[in-house]
Amino acid sequence: MITLAFDTCLTACTAAVLEDERVLVSRVEPMARGHQERLAPLVYEVMAEAELSFDRLDRIGVTIGPGSFTGLRVGLAFAKGLGAALDRPVIGIGVLEALAEPFEGPSAVFSVLDAKRGQVYLQAFAGGKPLMAPDALPVETACARLVELAGAGPAVITGTGLELVADVLPGARRVPVEHADPAAVARLAAV
Repeated sequence: MITLAFDTCLTACTAAVLEDERVLVSRVEPMARGHQERLAPLVYEVMAEAELSFDRLDRIGVTIGPGSFTGLRVGLAFAKGLGAALDRPVIGIGVLEALAEPFEGPSAVFSVLDAKRGQVYLQAFAGGKPLMAPDALPVETACARLVELAGAGPAVITGTGLELVADVLPGARRVPVEHADPAAVARLAAV
């Protein structure tokens, strides 16, 4: 199965092509603005680098937020148009899930994005399964949720909002990231 996936929700324009479980191409271009101009050429470039025509795709994965409203619209509109043109399914992947995907294992994984105005977007995972639905919470409430869900075991905190909550779990591994790994988005979409 060949999966094309991309993300325009945060501060990068990303794309990856996955064949079965093997990443053929993965690209990340940091940017705060300009996703609408860069996404289509980036997708074309990764497909060309993978030496694949678009008709070889089996599915398309795209992040569905949370994130920049404009970036979300750009990615979703492009995915929907491409899926319709190719008659391929489009699979929406939550950014918080994509942030946690590289850390699947026994540890609790907390994906945290700074939502501004004293809030964060939070989702918790363990063993690759969500422990809660994605939520927008005041920082204080998110901190309490981390303590509640982490238990006594090891934990990982990742995302743009980790510094807002990480002090409540002093032993947690901190992994700051500004965007989802496009290969993680592709792996999740392939499933």
